[in-house]
Amino acid sequence: MRRREFITLLGGAAAAWPIAARAQQPLMPVIGFLNSQSPDGFTERVRGFRQGLKETGHIEGETVTIEYRWADNQLDRLTGLAADLVRRQVAVIVANGPVAAIVRAATTTIPIVFLVNQDPVRLGLVNSLARPGGNATGVNFFVGELVAKQLSLLRELVPGALRIAVLINPSDYASASATADVESAAHAMGLQARIFTASHSREIVDAFTTIARDHHEALLVGPNPYFVVRRAQLVTLAARHAIPTTYNVRDYVEAGGLMSYGTSAVDAYRQVGVYAGRIVKGAKPADLPVVQSSKFEFVVNLATAMMLGIVVPPTLLARADEVIE
Repeated sequence: MRRREFITLLGGAAAAWPIAARAQQPLMPVIGFLNSQSPDGFTERVRGFRQGLKETGHIEGETVTIEYRWADNQLDRLTGLAADLVRRQVAVIVANGPVAAIVRAATTTIPIVFLVNQDPVRLGLVNSLARPGGNATGVNFFVGELVAKQLSLLRELVPGALRIAVLINPSDYASASATADVESAAHAMGLQARIFTASHSREIVDAFTTIARDHHEALLVGPNPYFVVRRAQLVTLAARHAIPTTYNVRDYVEAGGLMSYGTSAVDAYRQVGVYAGRIVKGAKPADLPVVQSSKFEFVVNLATAMMLGIVVPPTLLARADEVIE
């Protein structure tokens, strides 16, 4: 072989080496993050999720890729978004409450990590909490137990309140059980609870108008992703009609709501991240028990209480995880 031909052949082979090396490097696992809400206001929850991944040795963009899919509260989009992630054959799909059953119906092979506020056994997501048995596991928090605490705190803040309004979104997958939980807890406490329903902005306005007209003394806003998105409207209407209101997540209180008691959403997503990371490393969902969320937050907005003419008892303030002034 002549010298010039040899140099040309050698140069071509050298140019191909980086390509071959890249081809031999394993692709980063892809995690599908499917959520019924919008990314607006979800920054802290996503941060919690990434923290959970980090606790298992995964960093987005370095060891794993995350494909985010947001339905922007348009539930009719969820089936298509789930199908897209299934077609991509992602390593694991993370799904919040309204999404979990849809993803479970879309695949029986791709691992699923859910975050739901109902019994996942009753929802058909797992065989049991201790032994899920299929391709799904995750984090669960029971709303019924939280409702009783929310009503108890509300009654402590507004001692004379007996007639309590409750706002529920009838289109929520958990609306029936949420209604039953509220009615049961209110009855046990000797309170008169009246259920109001709203699934869009105009109905929210109508509900508040009726609540104020009928002189309900306090309001409990039920857990619902759409309500969280509409938190500015809810908080504004509660202030306009001077209705002491309690919520299930701190987002409302940060927006000017009176108080909230519920699961720490950031910590719940951290737990979801831990399970997603463990599955990427080879763990099977069937072997990972459903986690019961154990971190709760009680947040009070002192400025809102003062605006409503409510004196917050020192004993209540002392139990608050955070007081916004």
